[in-house]
Amino acid sequence: MTEVDDILTSDQTEAHEAAGAGSAAATDAGGDAATRPVRAGCVRRSSGVSGRVIRDDVRVRLATPDDAAALVAIYAPYVLNTAITFEYDVPSVDEFAGRMAATLRRFPYLVLTDANSPEPLGYAYIGYFNVRAAYDWCAETSIYLRQDQRKRGLGRYLYESLEDASAAMGILSLKACVGVPSVDDEHLTHNSLAFHEHLGFRQVGTFRQCGYKFGTWYDMVWLEKSLREVPAVPDPVVPFLDLGDEVLAGIGILRA
Repeated sequence: MTEVDDILTSDQTEAHEAAGAGSAAATDAGGDAATRPVRAGCVRRSSGVSGRVIRDDVRVRLATPDDAAALVAIYAPYVLNTAITFEYDVPSVDEFAGRMAATLRRFPYLVLTDANSPEPLGYAYIGYFNVRAAYDWCAETSIYLRQDQRKRGLGRYLYESLEDASAAMGILSLKACVGVPSVDDEHLTHNSLAFHEHLGFRQVGTFRQCGYKFGTWYDMVWLEKSLREVPAVPDPVVPFLDLGDEVLAGIGILRA
């Protein structure tokens, strides 16, 4: 299941939990690329698949285990108060740091901060869609945004950064598993689904009443997004940490 280890949503915010625990995405939708305002000083575009404008008011960098406490603080409200993630208990900082380290062995784990502060405003990562070798060219997404940071376009910006990082590795498609209620309630709405569709994901299937939390059964909707045309014979996927500094600079991602 996907949280971006499930997809979270609230006011066009999504959460996904992927590797092991699910995949979670908590973000705000923002506007269409053609209508989003370009901030003063933002003149450079990513060389990646998103072509996003590299913003000067925020930074996207590689996470480190030292970020674990701050990221748990972002994640905890989604666990305790929403069905965006199907996890029941907030993980300890040590457990969360272990999850991060496992992800970082192969995949990007990104942190978003304001330009003038190291404090994380959100985080995103990808993980195995399936550990079988034939699935190497696809991955499951997870993204969480601090709940006081909605309506700044940060969710979309962070998600597009994740898409660029994934494509740079050679990932061809991303999968998202989004919790959906029969009727919107205080714990879960259709916002995550709408957010992903806004970003170009398409629905491919639904598991009915497969998650039980807060005394309610919830559906899970699978979505996918192609990052590039699928070749007859793909090149091997490159572990994210093996990408060169020039590649990361081109897609607007800083090393920790």
